[in-house]
Amino acid sequence: MFPRSISNRLLAIAIATSVTSGLAGCAVNPVTGKKELSLMSQGQEVALGEQQYPKAQQTQGGEYLIDPALQSYVRNVGQKLARVSDQPNLPYEFVVLNNSTPNAWALPGGKIAINRGLLVLLEDEAELAAVLGHEIVHAAARHSAAAMSQQQILGAGIAILGATTQNTGYSDLISLGSQFGGSAYIAKYGRDNELESDEYGMKYMVAAGYDPQGAVRLQQKFVELSKGRQSGGLEALFASHPPSQSRVDANIQHAKKFPAGTVNRSQYQRAIAQLKRDADAYKSYDDALTAAKNKEYDQALTLTRRAQKQQPKEAAFYALEGDLLAKKKQYQPALRSYETAVQKNPTLFSNWLMRGMLNAELKNYTAAERDLQRSTRYLETPHAHYYLGQVYEQQGNTKNALSHYQTAAKGGGDIGTKAQARVQALSGQG
Repeated sequence: MFPRSISNRLLAIAIATSVTSGLAGCAVNPVTGKKELSLMSQGQEVALGEQQYPKAQQTQGGEYLIDPALQSYVRNVGQKLARVSDQPNLPYEFVVLNNSTPNAWALPGGKIAINRGLLVLLEDEAELAAVLGHEIVHAAARHSAAAMSQQQILGAGIAILGATTQNTGYSDLISLGSQFGGSAYIAKYGRDNELESDEYGMKYMVAAGYDPQGAVRLQQKFVELSKGRQSGGLEALFASHPPSQSRVDANIQHAKKFPAGTVNRSQYQRAIAQLKRDADAYKSYDDALTAAKNKEYDQALTLTRRAQKQQPKEAAFYALEGDLLAKKKQYQPALRSYETAVQKNPTLFSNWLMRGMLNAELKNYTAAERDLQRSTRYLETPHAHYYLGQVYEQQGNTKNALSHYQTAAKGGGDIGTKAQARVQALSGQG
């Protein structure tokens, strides 16, 4: 029914955008004190992060909502580190994303995210501090701005290769590199940036009272996980933060300079207790996504309903049920599943979008318009604009229909082609 597949593949994004240049030339790295190339001001960098942060979250599962206390815990650890950073006045934000893929990333200006899939691999608060401290350095040292500037000098516009991950099944609803906001400025940092973030991140850890051995253990763990088949779903993390024995060795040498500090293992284990209790539920969900990708829809439905019983508060489990029922052309039950998903998480674009698309197919045009418009408040997508075009065309509102089709056509892909066909058909009527 819907022009998309249900998948949980890693989404590798190549993003091109243009940023108005500020003071071109060299700028001082606020962390190292070295002069480095920068073609954008810090104000522009902060504005870019502010703009892209909510959009990046939407494309990667949205906020983890089941345990709000975990959000507070991670935020407090992050802010504790940010206060002792070389740029304590940046508008830092920290969020846990509802995504099984182990990853963490930083946007320009101090907008930082960590997936629940990475949190369950960590053992203590010192290891969490190592992850967050590393990401804080990327922001404080303006690594993204430097990477963008280098790309611009190379004549490629401003393009950042990102490892933006999804485990949500909605990757093909996002128009890559388009104006719809599905892109995230998540840099693939070079070796020097990674070593710099390791070194200064450890300094931030120690200044905040944490044991620097947490950073050593973290890198040792990543090296082990990267070997052979153990890497599993860690490709995204390793693409943007490649592990190596040289990084472990460097951390060992850096740690020798510092005293021991806090580990807070018991506090950390209490903080992630809900995630551990729900591990089987998310495993069922991830297995359901894999089965759906292989078109084993009955098996996927069984696994999804198992996940619902294991954790009935998780909206994603009901959204996937709606997708599967729609695939089986059981539209009314699918609509009820989407309704449940919206009720449990009304802040995620895909819950509104999928219900809106189904309402449009069922000719529930008033409900479809409401849902599709609501989805665009969180994330602009070609699919939302195409189906709004369908709604307005069926209602005889040619002007609005044409406007939405024209917007959807800019997104490219199959939905863009379909939208362009409607643009030509409606333009011909005029």
